This record gives sequence, C-alpha cells and structure tokens, in this order.
Amino acid sequence: MKAAGRRGRRQHPRHSRVSTITASSAAIAADRARALALTPVSRETAARLDRFVALLLEWQKRVNLIAPSTEPTLWTRHIADSLQLIALAPQARIWVDLGSGGGFPGLAIACALAETSGAHVHLVESSVKKAGFLREAVRVTAAPATVHGMTVADFAKAAPPVMDIVTARALAPLPALLAEAYPLLIKGPVGLFPKGQNVDAELTEAAKCWSIQATLAPSRTDPKARIVVVRGLAYKCGPPAEKDSSSAK
Repeated sequence: MKAAGRRGRRQHPRHSRVSTITASSAAIAADRARALALTPVSRETAARLDRFVALLLEWQKRVNLIAPSTEPTLWTRHIADSLQLIALAPQARIWVDLGSGGGFPGLAIACALAETSGAHVHLVESSVKKAGFLREAVRVTAAPATVHGMTVADFAKAAPPVMDIVTARALAPLPALLAEAYPLLIKGPVGLFPKGQNVDAELTEAAKCWSIQATLAPSRTDPKARIVVVRGLAYKCGPPAEKDSSSAK
C-alpha cells in the first residue's frame, strides 16, 4: 500500500503540468473570443492570425517576443490592440511599422489586409532574431509584408515613395519616437502611435521641441490608453538628433 501511495504521489506533478497547460490553452481561447469580438475579422483572417499566434508562442520559448506575463491575454493585449488601428485609417494601403518586434502592430495588420488589393506592410526591425521570426511569420501567414532588418534611421534613407501610415507600438516615449519617425512623417503619411495612460505627459514633453498636429483616439482594448494620430509635425528646436530605438522593443 505504501509503494502504491508513493507511485500516486509521483504522478501528481505530471497531472499538475497537464492541468496548467489545459488552463493556459483555455485562457488563450477565451481571450481570442474577446479579442475577435472587439475587432471582428473574416474567417480567412482569423485563420491567418491563428497561424501567427501559434508560431509566436513556439518562438517565444527561445526568443523574447512579448512580455511573458501577457501570453494568456495576447489576443486582446497584442492582436486586438493592433487591429484597432485599421479602423482609424480604413483607406490606407501602405503601412510602415517601426520596431516591429513580435509583429505588433504591423504583422497583425498585414494578416487583416491580406485580402485588400494593393495593401502592403513594411516591418522595420533591427534585432536579427526578431527579424528572423518576422520573416518566418510572413511566410507562414502569407501576409502582404516585407521585413527590413535594419534600424529606423537606415530604413528612412531608402523608404518607399508611397506611405499612408507610419506606426510604432511600445518603441519609445513620444518625444524620441517623433524624432525617429520625423524623416518619414514629413513625406506625408499619418502617424498612428498607441500610447498608455501617460500619453498626456508624453505629449506635453514632446511639445517642448515639436509643433504637433495631433488628436487622441480612444483605445478599444484599454480604457486608460489612447492612440496618438499625428497629421502634421515640425521641429522647433533645431534639427532633431539622429537616434534610433528600434532594438529596444
């Protein structure tokens, strides 16, 4: 009886791991449903996003693509948070995502625009490992995107002639972000920059050296967050210093 009891106790960790995996899968499935309710997509787009998420979770085991604490809510925290930008620029076809990291917002947007004629997303990422992930994700999802394994500054020197939207998520505080995006924004695209609850302070700091034509759009995924929509930008403190934060995401 004692031996049988010991054998039973040895099985508990295995059962615990299975239960943890099942609970995690259930949490991600529930979060997926919430995300797609916030930002509805076609069945084809949902399938592409499923492949993207599956690949991301596999790579996440060896490359830090997203904060581990956000894995159970990655559909709302990352996918829906990215997809909501499309509604702010429904006619946009050419997107540029600075510091794409794990593919947010750029690759998620590319998955959603795969059925839109003329759509293309440029993913700019200087980290070799993250750029490698992005290339594999583009292949797996067949999303209309190109990965540029370089800094934002280098990309700006050879940017595409037509850009509708420049975006960046969790790349840098707004003053530094505007300095990086400036060479692109002066060519005409609109800037869409998701920001958290400190957005007012960031705008106040940025206004010290920038004349900004911007509005704030509410976030669908976080009541405290806002999306900074930049339609005009001029530097008023002399030429902006060249600085790149694309590897910091």
